Amino acid sequence: MLDIRLIREQPDFVKQRLAARDTKLVSAVDEILACDHKRRTAETLFQQLQADRKRTSKEIGAKKAKGEDTAATEAQVRELGTEIARLEDEAKQLEAAQRTLLLNVPNLPHEQCPVGHSAEENPVVRTWGEKPAYDFTPKSHIELGEKLGLFDFERAAKITGSAFALYTGQGARLERTLINFLLDLHSREHGYTEVSPPLLVNAEALVGTTQLPKFEEQLYRCERDGLYLVPTAEVPVTNLHREEILRLDQLPIKYTAYTPCFRREAGSAGLGTRGLIRMHQFDKVELVKITTPENSAAELEALTADAEKVLQLLGLHYRVIELCTGDIGFGSAKTYDIEVWAPGQNGYLEVSSCSNFGDYQARRMALRYKDAAGKNQFAHTLNGSGTALPRLFVALLETYQQADGSVVIPEVLRSYFGVDRIGG
Repeated sequence: MLDIRLIREQPDFVKQRLAARDTKLVSAVDEILACDHKRRTAETLFQQLQADRKRTSKEIGAKKAKGEDTAATEAQVRELGTEIARLEDEAKQLEAAQRTLLLNVPNLPHEQCPVGHSAEENPVVRTWGEKPAYDFTPKSHIELGEKLGLFDFERAAKITGSAFALYTGQGARLERTLINFLLDLHSREHGYTEVSPPLLVNAEALVGTTQLPKFEEQLYRCERDGLYLVPTAEVPVTNLHREEILRLDQLPIKYTAYTPCFRREAGSAGLGTRGLIRMHQFDKVELVKITTPENSAAELEALTADAEKVLQLLGLHYRVIELCTGDIGFGSAKTYDIEVWAPGQNGYLEVSSCSNFGDYQARRMALRYKDAAGKNQFAHTLNGSGTALPRLFVALLETYQQADGSVVIPEVLRSYFGVDRIGG
């Protein structure tokens, strides 16, 4: 969340950056400041009355020692106690209200973030490779997968519901191949430490990485236990160091993790249609970094390059776009999206979103490090998909399809997959 001191000391700057996202957000700054003023006033008066009660209690002792009547003074102390209790409760309520307000205000976009109102205004930063050309009309992954027996949506819907997939045969093997390839690449070549986190997390973890309270409708909740299925490995992995003070020589910390991801996608159009492009459950390999403010910008570029390397090794054409202020995620200060070309869709599909959150998440989870001067500072957190599997699966099938309906396996995957082609 945002630093309350920044809001107090530079309200106009905060309003200006929030307005770049949406002008409707500006009023939240005044609401926070008003609540903050009431809270600080209540806390100050609470402390003053505590001092008055302490002083008056001493007077009672002195009067009793002299044999004087203390009834009136004792009544005054009782009145002070009642008022102190009221003020303490008021201050706690105002503190909770202020925290709720802060938790619902998004991060400030970085000042270099392109200004815009929607995804249509996101600039293309770079492209890699060329769109493949065919002497036949490329099929969609649905046509290819059904012919080759790679997945079965009907049986998935029978046992669970729409927007879930059942991978079968070589489709299941290809999914496992991609997971192993991604984990090996990031852990062995890119220097990330592999972790395998729990798939259920508590509410505090989701608050830390900004899914709560803003996006509760998108989450799958286990009502009996008060736990949630992970929407992304970002949640458990970033929270590994919550409420810790790290040493400077530990940074940067780099983690990679595979998890299934679960998202209700409440209110989203297009769910329930056939195909792998938008699912309630999907596999993903995540990249997470914890670093210092001075290095986070460079770490974002490196993290994005690590995610791009996946597509380069697989020989898939892609582009990188930078999200504008009106399209950037709730907790992010700067984001690059990587979109891979899918010939059967005749369009690009997002397979990775690489973000620098600054200290926004770290404040929510009390994640700090001790700087060179020995002072505790909030760390900067970053994450990105390295990459998400369903759309990568789609791009592979559609890019490497052959005229006879078979699919060639990229060379870098063959040692994992075992053969060089599916079908044919």
